[in-house]
Amino acid sequence: MYYVASTVDGFIAGPDGSYDFFGLDPDVGRHLATHWPQTFPTVAHGQFGIDGRQGRFDTVVMGRGTYEPALRAGITSPYAHLRQYVFSRSLPPSDDPTLQVVSGDPVEFVRDLKQRPGRDIWLCGGGDLAGQLLPEVDELVVKVNPVVAGSGVPLAGRAFDPHRFTLTDATPIGGGVVVLRYAR
Repeated sequence: MYYVASTVDGFIAGPDGSYDFFGLDPDVGRHLATHWPQTFPTVAHGQFGIDGRQGRFDTVVMGRGTYEPALRAGITSPYAHLRQYVFSRSLPPSDDPTLQVVSGDPVEFVRDLKQRPGRDIWLCGGGDLAGQLLPEVDELVVKVNPVVAGSGVPLAGRAFDPHRFTLTDATPIGGGVVVLRYAR
């Protein structure tokens, strides 16, 4: 499942990778902690009263750009409550045993992951990785924020490659944010 925050115009981060312009309205934070607890970094679990075993995921995959803010903050395992895979051709192997850096083909790797026993896999980001993995995405959950960015990191890559999904739910959660759920 690709679970991601987006602007109204389809960007998940600014041109420099920043995402602080999304903010976190208290109502939104409460809703997300209740319905999507595993998507919070492990360090935030105490603040939101989250038990790391809650939720539908046991694995998270992300691109280097999504992982970089944690590294800059000195956090080598941002989602320690999940099995973590970071796709990068430039990062060295991780010294942290709870996280694996994968330099190979993301599609082949995720197809293999999907065959293993376990719970759902969360595609955390970023946009380029999401564009590559879109054929493997069974469910798309987009938290549309009331922001128009104009440019930045697009939701799913930069190449024209249409993929059709069916809307299964649209839930306003406060602060002008709407969670849209789509199925393949």
